[in-house]
Amino acid sequence: MTRHKVRVMVTALSGLSLLATGCGSKSTTTPTATTSTRTSSTSTTSAIATTSTGEPSLVATDSAVWPFVAGTTRYTDPVEAATDFAVTYLGFVKPVVGPFVPGDSRSGEVDIRPNKLGNATTTVIVRKLAPDDTWWVLGAATTHLQVQSPARDATITSPVTVSGQSTAFEATVNVAVRQDGSLTPIGTDFFMGGSNGTMGPFSKAVSFAKPTAKRGAVVFKMPSSDGSGTMEAGVIRVQFP
Repeated sequence: MTRHKVRVMVTALSGLSLLATGCGSKSTTTPTATTSTRTSSTSTTSAIATTSTGEPSLVATDSAVWPFVAGTTRYTDPVEAATDFAVTYLGFVKPVVGPFVPGDSRSGEVDIRPNKLGNATTTVIVRKLAPDDTWWVLGAATTHLQVQSPARDATITSPVTVSGQSTAFEATVNVAVRQDGSLTPIGTDFFMGGSNGTMGPFSKAVSFAKPTAKRGAVVFKMPSSDGSGTMEAGVIRVQFP
């Protein structure tokens, strides 16, 4: 999948064309089971409601993966929201963070790379939510992972079948099911897709423990070749019955 196609996918998810907008700076406080230390950027997006004038309306924070609603960390800077998400939630180590790319008046993207070498890029989708206009992460995507199932906001039960196409180092992609409020997965597995830049199909049934939260995410991570952290990642927002 080309970079252009990733942008198209992000726009389709939002339901709106990306328009120019501004950004701010990070707020304070520390969340339950989260930390907030760096500044970074990445690209991602999700379904966005609109008003009668065509402007995006406030979307409930339960559409967001990060930060945890039950925590106290909030961001007034979209790049820092994306960076903390990449480091704390996805396991990137010293990522190279791109600039915030505005979308509509309340959303945009930030690109994350694992290092200065290569072109592996994870796009983190960020959006202003809630009355205080803080920035939240709705998900993440990479050109080397095309997830067909589960769909965003799908209600999943154990085992959940994940399928699509991917390419990764030694063809390996780690997958985890997480519930809101915790960085500890309630289910983990891995699958083999394509490798060496060639996309290959994957399908895997992933079992997970009964969640105590109503929402969560399916997290896909491609590990780096030296095992030092995450190379690329994709995050799909889901619901539990």
